[in-house]
Amino acid sequence: MRPFSTPPLYPASRTTMSIELTDRQKNDLHQAMLDYLHSAGFTKTFEQFKEEAAQSDYVPDTASRTSGLLVKKWTSVIRLQKKIVDLESRLVQALQDNANVVTNPATVNQRSNPDWLPTVTPPKLVLTGHRANVNAVAFHPKYSALVSASDDSTMKVWDWDTGEMERTVQGHTRRVSDCEYDSKGKYLVSGSHDLFIKLWDVDNEYKNISTFRGHEHSISTVRFLPGDDRIVSASRDQSVRIWEVATTHCIKVFKPHGEWIRAAIPSVDGRLLLTSSMDHTSRVIDAATGATKAEFRGHDNVVENAVFAPRNAVPSIAELVGLKTGATPNTPIDELSVAFVVTASRDQKIKIWDARTGQCLHTLVGHDGWVHGLVFHPNGRYLLSAADDGSIRIWEIKTGRCIRKVETGERFMSCLAWGRQTSGGNAHAEGKDGQAEAPRRVNVIASGCWDYSVKLWKP
Repeated sequence: MRPFSTPPLYPASRTTMSIELTDRQKNDLHQAMLDYLHSAGFTKTFEQFKEEAAQSDYVPDTASRTSGLLVKKWTSVIRLQKKIVDLESRLVQALQDNANVVTNPATVNQRSNPDWLPTVTPPKLVLTGHRANVNAVAFHPKYSALVSASDDSTMKVWDWDTGEMERTVQGHTRRVSDCEYDSKGKYLVSGSHDLFIKLWDVDNEYKNISTFRGHEHSISTVRFLPGDDRIVSASRDQSVRIWEVATTHCIKVFKPHGEWIRAAIPSVDGRLLLTSSMDHTSRVIDAATGATKAEFRGHDNVVENAVFAPRNAVPSIAELVGLKTGATPNTPIDELSVAFVVTASRDQKIKIWDARTGQCLHTLVGHDGWVHGLVFHPNGRYLLSAADDGSIRIWEIKTGRCIRKVETGERFMSCLAWGRQTSGGNAHAEGKDGQAEAPRRVNVIASGCWDYSVKLWKP
C-alpha cells in the first residue's frame, strides 16, 4: 500500500474535475462560479479566479444560462437532501408496518383491527369533484357514506368504500362550513356562511326539510345534541345557539366569548358544550344555563378546535400526567368523559387540559402550521391531528410523542374525521376473559383539503 500524503488542494481538484467533467461542463461551472462571485461582491476573488480559470473574456450577463445557476443548483441539492431524509423515514416506517403484518398474521384483516393506524404511504383514495376548498367531512354512522362540505356552496355524498360520488347536495348560497349526520343516520345538518342552518332528509334523497334562521353572521359549526332532537351551532356573531329540531326554534342563546366562536362541541351526555374562539381561549359551558364551568388560557393564537377526551383515553392521559407531575387525577367514573379537553391552535400547538381546573397538563409540539383537525383513535391510546403543514400526526398519548407523520401531499388541511360505522359486537359472543365483544369502529380516516379534494386512509 502506498503511503498516504496530502497533495496540494487545487491540483487535485483540477485532476478530479478533468476526469468527471467535459470541457463544456467545466466551462459552464467556471462561468457559474464567476457569476456567483460577481453577484456576491467578491471582486478580488472574481478577478483572480477569472484569470486562473482562463475566462478573461467572461462578462457578467443576467440573461445568460449560467446566471444564478450555482445558487439554483445549491438550493436544489438541499431540497433533494430533505426529500431523501423524508423518503428514508417513510421507508423505515413502511418496512416496520410490513414486518408487523408478517409477525402477526391476525392483523392482515385490518378493517376492524382495534389497533390499526394509517401508514406513511399515500392515501388509498382521493375524492375529487368540489370546485373550492373542503371545510368539513362527516361519516354516516351505519353505511359507507361520507359527506363533504365546501366553499363551493355544496355538499357531496360519497361512497368511501369505492370512492364514487353518489350525489351533490345543493341549497346553501355561500360557503358550507360544517355538516354532521345524526346518530341514526336519518338526517344531515349543515351550517353555512349564508347565515342558515339546514336539515336534510337522508332517506328522501337528501331533501331539504327545515331551515333554521337566527344567526347574524357566518356559522362555524353545527352538531346534533345527544337524542338528536336539538342542534347546537357556533357563529362569528359571537354566539352559541341551541335549536329545537321539531320546530326550528332557537331556544337558547349563549355568548361565552367576545370574538368569533370557531366551534361548539357537545359532551357525550349533552350536559356541557366545549367552545373555541378567536380570543385565544376555549371554554366549557353548561348547556342548560350557558354558565362557564372552565376556561382554558395558554394558546398564543386563535383556538381552531377543541374536543373532549373520550373515557377510554383517560388512562393514557393519566399516565402522561403521572410522568410529568407524579400524580394521577382521581376522577369519579361518571365524569371521565368530560375530565380532559384537547385544543388545537394557530400557534401550531396542541394542548391537553384538566377540564375541572383549567390547568394545562401537557403541550404537544411538532406541527409547522395552523392545527385544525383533532380526532382520538377509537382505542383511546392515540390522538390524530391535521394541520396546514400538510401532515397528519399521530401522537402516543401516554408519552406525548409523535410516533408517525403521514404526509397528505396538500399544504392546507381543514378537517379530520374517523369513520363512525361499526362492525362485530355480539351480546352472546365472548371475547377475551369471557367478556362480551363490543362493536368495533371500522377503520377509515378522511381529511378535507384546500386542493378541493377529500383524502381517505383505510386498510
